[in-house]
Amino acid sequence: MILDSINSPGDLKKMSIKELEQLADECRGYMIKVISERGGHLASSLGVVELTIALHRVFDAPYDKIVWDVGHQCYAHKILTGRREQFRTIRSYGGISGFPKREESPYDVFGVGHSSTSLSAALGMALARDIRSEKNNVIAIIGDGALTGGMALEALNHGGDIDTNFIVVLNDNEMSIHENVGGLPSYLARLRTDPKYYRLKEDLEQFLARIPAIGKTMVRSAERLKDSLKYLLVPGILFEELGFTYLGPVDGHCISRLQEFFMQAKARNGPVLVHVVTQKGKGYPYAEKEPHRFHGVSPFSMDTGRSFRHEDDSNKCTYSELFGSVLVEMAHKDPSITAITAAMTAGTGLEEFASKLPERFFDVGIAEQHAVTMAAGLAVEGFKPVVAIYSTFLQRAYDQILHDVCLQGLPVVFAVDRAGLVGEDGDTHNGLFDLSYLRNMPGIVLMAPSSGLELACMLKTALQLDSPAAIRYPRDKAEKVPSSQISCIPPGKGRLLREGRDIAILAAGTAVQPALEAHQLLLQRGIKSTVIDPRFIEPLDRDLLCTWMDRCKNVITVEEHLICGGFGSAVLEMLNEEGLKGVRLQRMGLKDPFTGHGKREELLRRHCLTGESIAEEALNLLPVREKVK
Repeated sequence: MILDSINSPGDLKKMSIKELEQLADECRGYMIKVISERGGHLASSLGVVELTIALHRVFDAPYDKIVWDVGHQCYAHKILTGRREQFRTIRSYGGISGFPKREESPYDVFGVGHSSTSLSAALGMALARDIRSEKNNVIAIIGDGALTGGMALEALNHGGDIDTNFIVVLNDNEMSIHENVGGLPSYLARLRTDPKYYRLKEDLEQFLARIPAIGKTMVRSAERLKDSLKYLLVPGILFEELGFTYLGPVDGHCISRLQEFFMQAKARNGPVLVHVVTQKGKGYPYAEKEPHRFHGVSPFSMDTGRSFRHEDDSNKCTYSELFGSVLVEMAHKDPSITAITAAMTAGTGLEEFASKLPERFFDVGIAEQHAVTMAAGLAVEGFKPVVAIYSTFLQRAYDQILHDVCLQGLPVVFAVDRAGLVGEDGDTHNGLFDLSYLRNMPGIVLMAPSSGLELACMLKTALQLDSPAAIRYPRDKAEKVPSSQISCIPPGKGRLLREGRDIAILAAGTAVQPALEAHQLLLQRGIKSTVIDPRFIEPLDRDLLCTWMDRCKNVITVEEHLICGGFGSAVLEMLNEEGLKGVRLQRMGLKDPFTGHGKREELLRRHCLTGESIAEEALNLLPVREKVK
């Protein structure tokens, strides 16, 4: 196999186009085999194999800086840059990351995981190069979905204005996770489907150059004619007007054509945009047919393309799916409920809502800030908007949550999906900061369910409030919930689950079940513990918590969140405000927010968020006389 001989990008420069095409096929086959066993972001990476080969053949990484956006599509890049054998460990604990990571390889020049960052990062590198009077190339690869993000558009605006050498490769596969929304994708579609535009560009410019200058009036008319015809006929006029030289569209699966276009871009001065058209899922029929399903996959059968499922999961669904189904049911009864997401319709469980209530569903694209403030506008007009966004992505709209929602006291509900440890996606996707950045917002009600039923009840509660509310829930399975069991929860009221005078365990959200396991383990040692599910992180149930903390004196808080600023910090603040004396409190949670990647269960054990670890912490906290009862 040719792939076995590739140890660095330099090896590609010695090969013929025919050999490179064979390499592309082998690379795809290797990716499909590994990801079928481990799971990962398959469709995006399959679509850019030839693009990756051409980039590394034309440019000299890592001297030339290649910056990937999001990083879902970096698998071929990793395989071709000395990590072929390590690729078998991708996304596993102790293995390589599923995203570009600077500490992993000099070829990963910028760590990514969130979208729309590549242009800004690459532009910064280009400016650093200019300051040092160096000559290396800087190339940013960004998808058409990520290009809809405000940050990317800001970088385009700036990059075209400062006239530095800077290459943008627009990977246009017509979709991000689902089909893209908005005017920019429609514009790209017109360029993609009408190649005669590009052929007309040079002919038009040559024709206009031959018009004689016979007076100021004629010159002005010629300029007006030029502008009018350009808008009608020239491809990429949006990018041209921003200051970029536009090259394309080019077939993203033809290595020879890609090489030709990249050589042109390399030879140009100033900012250049190369428009590359690719097919997501290329080379694997199941992924080509359903690229959204193969965006991020769990282990699957290579022969059938179907995920492996366990029979005992028949009565379970994901928290996201449960949220979506309950929201649809409530929206059928309440015409003021609307749903908003940011290019994550399936991921947030809103496909059914989009299908059954399309007039009240809004996918705004990769634009979290816009999603939040748009929700505020809907709330001002009497609607009940529910904004479903992953915890790690909601961080991008911090100012909008604070300024546009909370300061105005608007009843927007935030469904904070993927809160806590997400597993194989690792540091960039873990939701470990949401309690810290939400609980100090004025007037917000912040909830953490310990089960699917609790999530459903909290959603119903949130939709009855006349204030902002947020519900954080994990990337995990939950029991399905009958409608008859869903009821509102009194705001700010927790649950006393177990009673004991020796120690109080205050467990938020996903920590409740391991806290109950710890209770049983402690009973075996003759130690009686109180277990409380606070339900509400803001406002806290002060009466319940303070009563039992005062009785037990020994207290542990547990949360699947960063310790700093989280639930435990809120309890400490409350202790200080209430003036409780003699209480010994130990906080359990994540000390390091950058935990690496691996299976969620492995990471929970690593960070001592299991029943055994909680029981051990309780034994360490208790005085000696209580341990030897």
